[in-house]
Amino acid sequence: MPPRIVLVTGLGGAGRSTAAAATAVAAARSGARTVLVTEKGPAPCDDVPGLTITRVDGGHAFRARAHAFQARLGSVLDLLGAEPLDAEEFTELPGARSFALLHALGEAAAGRADTVVADLPPLPQAVTLLALPEQLRRYLARLLPPERQAARALRPVLAQLAGVPMPAQWLYEAAARWDVELAAVQGLVESAATTVRLVVEPGPHAAERLRDARTGLALFGHRVECVLANRILPTGSADPFLAGLSGGQQEHLKALNDEFGTGRTSGTEVCELPHLGHAPHGADDLAALGVPAPAPVPDGRGPAARPWSVEDRLGTEGHLLWRLPLPGTTRDRLDLVRRGDELVVDAASFRRIIPLTSALRRCTVSGAALRDGALLVRFTPDPELWPADRAPKP
Repeated sequence: MPPRIVLVTGLGGAGRSTAAAATAVAAARSGARTVLVTEKGPAPCDDVPGLTITRVDGGHAFRARAHAFQARLGSVLDLLGAEPLDAEEFTELPGARSFALLHALGEAAAGRADTVVADLPPLPQAVTLLALPEQLRRYLARLLPPERQAARALRPVLAQLAGVPMPAQWLYEAAARWDVELAAVQGLVESAATTVRLVVEPGPHAAERLRDARTGLALFGHRVECVLANRILPTGSADPFLAGLSGGQQEHLKALNDEFGTGRTSGTEVCELPHLGHAPHGADDLAALGVPAPAPVPDGRGPAARPWSVEDRLGTEGHLLWRLPLPGTTRDRLDLVRRGDELVVDAASFRRIIPLTSALRRCTVSGAALRDGALLVRFTPDPELWPADRAPKP
């Protein structure tokens, strides 16, 4: 049974790390063996029974993996006359923290935990991070397709003649290892047992900024479990200044509920977390925030359903209707291009390249529209490619 995974992100400075720690405490106190994956330093919940904290050091992880990779290439480097780098010479490259965080998430999920809570970077970086495994696997498949490898039978002979493993061989073997690891993390991110919690401090334009994030998360099929509205001030204060701050915050909170709340067709719960008047100092303070423990996910085994669907309207309208929910997007922030057997969808500054099914590959795009928060694309069968017995009647 895969663990329950909760991915916590939100607007910068909204207190997402605090919310992630509070989520982990709530899960552990409910009886779940819980792991909190975070890049932060000491957390105010180190002594909670049933809770393990994994702290990610991106620089250390990069140096260790780079040194190990160099060691595997030792014979090739000797052949080229290259001088290997010492361990101290490796410095962290851009993106290393993303790989380290994904690797730590995979290791935590592979353990014996019931629940894994991941403290992700702020939006929109978190959306990019979650899309990374799928995108890198696509790059590997395009740049190093297995069917184009050098003849396997010749490799041992060529390796003996050269005295070292042939570059094509170790390169494809390395790509295969990377693909296996990326596939495992992608499986976790796309699991039916994985949900996202968004953290925001109600304020000017907060709902608008979360709207773009909601679109990006929907594009990649991530399910938003709830919105955690943090640092909510008490209402009814006799102090005019505090009353004014609270009143303004309540207006922004209403905007969040209008955008995400249960009053909408596909509503997402907005949970209000009180302002404690100080930074949380321990597990009891975190529990006082009232962050709900992660609920079990129905049918949590295996991957979640794809965010897109196809409706067969051949018999009635002569086309197939492809549908992708994109809540929060607008026509001016949406673009669509068909590229061979793929759809390239740009929404709110996020891009996803989506492979088409075999049926849709034999169709032409005859129209597209944005209706009720969903992208609709009409595919009309190509008579030259569609089987005659399935082609729509004229």
